[in-house]
Amino acid sequence: MSATSSPDLKVEPLVSDHDRAGFSCGVESLDRYLKTQASQDQRRKANGVFVLIDPQQPNTVLGYYTLCATALPQGEVPAVLRKLIPRYPLVSATLLGRLAIASGQQKTGLGALLLADAVRRAYASAASVGSSMLVVDAFGERAAGFYEAHGFLRLPESLRLVLPMATIEKLTLSAS
Repeated sequence: MSATSSPDLKVEPLVSDHDRAGFSCGVESLDRYLKTQASQDQRRKANGVFVLIDPQQPNTVLGYYTLCATALPQGEVPAVLRKLIPRYPLVSATLLGRLAIASGQQKTGLGALLLADAVRRAYASAASVGSSMLVVDAFGERAAGFYEAHGFLRLPESLRLVLPMATIEKLTLSAS
């Protein structure tokens, strides 16, 4: 199944009916998180956990991501982006903490589908909770390349990438 073959795919908050035990993306720490920690984090409001499902098989998790609030020291923000953010010592941000696609579904466009949903949710919540950018800590060079291909800017000498809310707003307005 690909992202284009089933337009009815849905992203929704994680609930107890979702089969977390059956999920495997090939990265042990991402698999373990969904199986053992995600529900607890969500219950404690430590992370928002969102899963991608096909409504025809609503318990099967095709992929997931997490969002939570974070802050970056002003000095970590690239100079080119500083004009887009407030000049506080800590810059409010939203952290896209994890993003994973089930092994059998990888390279089908589902990662981009989940990322787009995460970007939309982060942007929508920024007006309520205050967030100047979306931040992601990539799990390696391949993942960093995925985020860079979707407009994220890499912080110097790291696997941390950022996408300013001002950029998201421009993308949102141009898509309307």
